[in-house]
Amino acid sequence: MSPEFPVLSKEGDVMIGGAFSIHSKITQPSFSFTERPTAYKCSSINLREFRFAQSMIFAIEEINTKKDLLPNISIGYRIYDNCASTLSSMRAAMALMNGHELTLGNSCSGQSAVHAIIGESESSSTIVLSRTTGPFQIPVISHSATCECLSSRKEYPAFFRTIVSDLYQSRALAQLVKHFGWTWVGAVNSDNDYGNNGMAIFLSAAQEEGVCVEYTEKFDRAEPEKLLKVIEVIKKSTARVIVGFLSHVEMNNLLEQLSLHNITGRQFIGVEAWITADSLVTPTSFSVLGGALGFAVQKANISGLEDFLVRDFWETEYLCNETNSESVARTCKENPDLFQLKGHDDDLEMLRYPTNIYKAIYAVAHSLHSILKCSDKKGCNKAPEIKPWEVVEALKHVNFTIKNGDRVWFDNTGAAVNRYELVNWQRGSDGSVLFKPVGYYDASLPSDKALSLNTEEIIWSGGGNELPVSVCSESCRPGTHKVLQKGKHVCCFDCVPCPVGEFSNTTDSIGCKKCPEAYWSNQNRDACLPKNIEFLSFTEVMGKILVVFTMFGLLLTLTAATLFLVNKDTPLVKANNSELSFLLLFSLSLCFLCSLTFIGQPTEWSCMLRHTAFGITFVLCISCILGKTIVVLMAFKATLPGSNVMKWFGPAQQRLTVLFFTFIQVIICLLWLTINPPLPYKNMNYYKEKMILECALGSPVGFWAVLGYVGLLALLCFVLAFLARKLPDTFNEAKHITFSMLIFCAVWLTFVPAYVSSPGNLTVAVEIFAILASSYGILFCIFAPKCFILVLRPELNTKKHLLGKTQR
Repeated sequence: MSPEFPVLSKEGDVMIGGAFSIHSKITQPSFSFTERPTAYKCSSINLREFRFAQSMIFAIEEINTKKDLLPNISIGYRIYDNCASTLSSMRAAMALMNGHELTLGNSCSGQSAVHAIIGESESSSTIVLSRTTGPFQIPVISHSATCECLSSRKEYPAFFRTIVSDLYQSRALAQLVKHFGWTWVGAVNSDNDYGNNGMAIFLSAAQEEGVCVEYTEKFDRAEPEKLLKVIEVIKKSTARVIVGFLSHVEMNNLLEQLSLHNITGRQFIGVEAWITADSLVTPTSFSVLGGALGFAVQKANISGLEDFLVRDFWETEYLCNETNSESVARTCKENPDLFQLKGHDDDLEMLRYPTNIYKAIYAVAHSLHSILKCSDKKGCNKAPEIKPWEVVEALKHVNFTIKNGDRVWFDNTGAAVNRYELVNWQRGSDGSVLFKPVGYYDASLPSDKALSLNTEEIIWSGGGNELPVSVCSESCRPGTHKVLQKGKHVCCFDCVPCPVGEFSNTTDSIGCKKCPEAYWSNQNRDACLPKNIEFLSFTEVMGKILVVFTMFGLLLTLTAATLFLVNKDTPLVKANNSELSFLLLFSLSLCFLCSLTFIGQPTEWSCMLRHTAFGITFVLCISCILGKTIVVLMAFKATLPGSNVMKWFGPAQQRLTVLFFTFIQVIICLLWLTINPPLPYKNMNYYKEKMILECALGSPVGFWAVLGYVGLLALLCFVLAFLARKLPDTFNEAKHITFSMLIFCAVWLTFVPAYVSSPGNLTVAVEIFAILASSYGILFCIFAPKCFILVLRPELNTKKHLLGKTQR
């Protein structure tokens, strides 16, 4: 097999190898296995990769002129072109280890042709290179291979890099996407170690950040049919943001197809491999990639580099007009397209990776400086043979600063601690494409401070200033909560209003919270408001009606009392026991008035007053009626010959009877108030949206004891009056008492089920109605007939008439 020759080379005391994709396309030979394969051919020169080779030479030549670094040692180089092919990478690796001389026999010196290798640019090619050279402990230092898989010191013990691992870039991509609220994105990656590992880390980080990935597609540069499938997926997708974890070659292929199918308006998020690749800048690329955001290697200026790339390199290292150097002549013959780049300087502003190559060369130089025990006075010891593993160990301990102030050292994974610059594809005033820095990501800072953005300077896809929206479902406003759509991503959901009594006060709430017991959700369900407190007030219609009936009843009672007072000396008033009549009218006035205590906001005092006042006043009222009934019965007995019963139930006994029955009720009320009194209570059982402020009974036994005692007296009074209903007409007041007690009992018997079943403040209204109805019943049945005679038939108010009726 023919030897592999470097594209650029120069001999020195120590040798550093280089492997770059100076050409980006390769024509594979046919493998028929019947004849020797023809040599592969490379085409389509990659200016960026050629700049990497130039930068390596620049750093080596700069060190060769230094007096403080390897003062008496010259560094040589051998740079190979792998043509963006892993097959060619293997050939370059073998050539770097063995050299290109043809040897006969089985002799092997065991010494590598180079002491360290710089490269490669892509992770997949670097993995091939590192696995090939790793067993021989030949250090490989990459300037742009970022695959996290290369961090394994077990698999790649001799690998180093002057760029940060994709572990941080992938996390940075997820944070960037989350920062702009893009929860619905598409993802495309190269089907190689770089793309697959980087995308796997991104997908994991995106899931942690709550970002959903609509699709994940991958393709290889050699698989055009898969690329077309990716294009179809992008066409049909609803995600407006695409994360492209691609090598620049795959990105170039994707860009060509997107332009061909006129797929625009997508916001691309890129990685360092392609976001600043000048090969992507074409007349049509900005319509697709305009506004793209991505992380790039931080740009740093190395003094003298640009002059070397444009002029000095062509004047000192690549002189195709002279043939005194066999290697240069061979390179000029085999790579005539390189000479076309002479004087080209349009790409210099976009260069970023040369700084990493510069650091890598200086890291090797410092390692050799340490191994050879160099000093300013004595120079370096040229006697010892440098072993590759010695360079590996020395690289682990390098720590120096280059001339632009950047510090260089390697961590325990062989990577340099670095930070990314966030760049944005923008169009300059002259129409050119600019990679404008709009922020940075510093992996050494805490995760919440690592990403720094200058959002105002970002130009979005399509050249607009409006932030693109890429969500599966619009955010749920406060007052709603997310309900996942069945069988879809967690970012696809419906916004469902919170139920009554619950609220959510944040955007995209995953659930609603219940309002505190005394609160209720507002109409928008985004806050809780204190529940309306409801009670029977004097200002509402029902309260006003009840007050009117109360006042009217009180007025009628006072009118009746006035008539009785004016006619107190007339036979009718005297015959109806004027003292008990006045006491009954007084108690009826109190009954009417006690209904007012049930109206208005309940307080601790009003709750205790309303039930006790009701119980005591009604017992006083019924006791007076009971006294009048007993008087009627006694009076009838007294008319019988030889009866002396009236002396046993005179005025004094009547007063004592009323006082005794009333005192029992007073005792019951005192016990009730002492043991468990009625107190204000916020009742939230009937209505969820409001509170009923009412008086809790405290002790139900006390309440029903008070009411039961009133009912017992009323029943006793009704029985006695019923027995006296057929007495002579003069004493027909018993009939009126019977009717009044019949009404009273009917009202209160109806009250019990109505009271128990009435909700809220209707309970109070039912109780007031029962008080007023029974009071009106007593007032009309007992006093209306008498008032009728006193006012309209005064001629009947005579003793003769009363006696005459008796004689008939």
